[in-house]
Amino acid sequence: MHMSPLRLCLISAWLSCALSTTSLALADSLVVGPTGQPMSLQQAVQAARDGDTIQVLPGEYNGQVAVITQKKLTIQGVGKRPVLRAGGRHAEGKGILVVRDGDVTIENIEFRGARVPDGNGAGVRFEKGRLLVRRCGFFDNEMGLLTSSDADAELTVEDSEFGEAPKTLGSLPHLLYAGRIAKLSVSGSRFHEGFEGHLIKSRARENHITYNLILDGWAGEASYEIDLPNGGLAYIIGNVIGQGPERQNPVVVAFGAEGKPWPNSALYLSHNTLVSWGPMPAWFLRVWQDRLPAQTPVVVINNVVAGLGLLGMEVSGVFGGNRHTLGRWLRGPNMLDFALPNDSSLRGTAVNPTNIGGLDLSPKAEFQLPIGTRPLQAPKVWSPGAFQQ
Repeated sequence: MHMSPLRLCLISAWLSCALSTTSLALADSLVVGPTGQPMSLQQAVQAARDGDTIQVLPGEYNGQVAVITQKKLTIQGVGKRPVLRAGGRHAEGKGILVVRDGDVTIENIEFRGARVPDGNGAGVRFEKGRLLVRRCGFFDNEMGLLTSSDADAELTVEDSEFGEAPKTLGSLPHLLYAGRIAKLSVSGSRFHEGFEGHLIKSRARENHITYNLILDGWAGEASYEIDLPNGGLAYIIGNVIGQGPERQNPVVVAFGAEGKPWPNSALYLSHNTLVSWGPMPAWFLRVWQDRLPAQTPVVVINNVVAGLGLLGMEVSGVFGGNRHTLGRWLRGPNMLDFALPNDSSLRGTAVNPTNIGGLDLSPKAEFQLPIGTRPLQAPKVWSPGAFQQ
């Protein structure tokens, strides 16, 4: 029987839709509990098919580690955030969960105590694909979240908390360490209590670090707060970034320290509140321009520098609207409120961030305690720093 091209096209579209609907219908939810009932986490990961969701009931899961090989999978904590404790175990000598290669979401899970023989045990080890981490916690791990260096991998972290690096001398435990991947995005998250290593270290080709509280704190002993050692395209907008009195290095934000840069490198540091607690001055921004491609753009606008120290010493680039104040002139830094007081003379003194060399470097949100963000409506007149309200 002869069919017209239009009829064949309609049948083909219907079959495609039907197959897609069938695939979605086959997706399943598997439920795991801390006692292994109705199943353990390992059993659920082994049984899950592409597109499934593993729901993790509240409680503490000791020594339940797994390797995720599915092409699409969601692992989701239900209710009060479940805690995965390594308990001396690890997957493949890498960490608590290993994401092999796929489109994976991990939500509302806490990872604690990762230890491996080579000293870089991660709460989550991400190797390839795309990984979204949302509302998770990473504490007391040799590496909180660690990636490989797959050139196409993308990591997104939202509304999560990283802290309590183990105090093992010489171990350099980074709270978040991205290798030479395609893209790292971090927003609405809190980083604190590092030790010797960095709070965020990323070798990614593109970095979007926006609306976070990256503050080591009074008890923290981190080195850099943000380290982008190979440059890359970096947007650091709307964060509180600061070191405590026990810091291991005076540099707060480091760019290009190790050379081997990405050819398309640029640093855009806009509307951050940069904080140093303690009697020693900070080096709030250090850029190794001799190790970066020639004419690498460096744009530093509308940042508040709170505490003793210098911003952008020996750095050439575009600077404007940056203001210096002492920490006590913020609204309530001891309560983690880093906004300018309503009567501050610094309010309204920023340059317009919406068109800087053709780029919009204005913040679109603000960090909100304990984690997360709130949307920001553009004010009539901009103020420097991470908060307009």
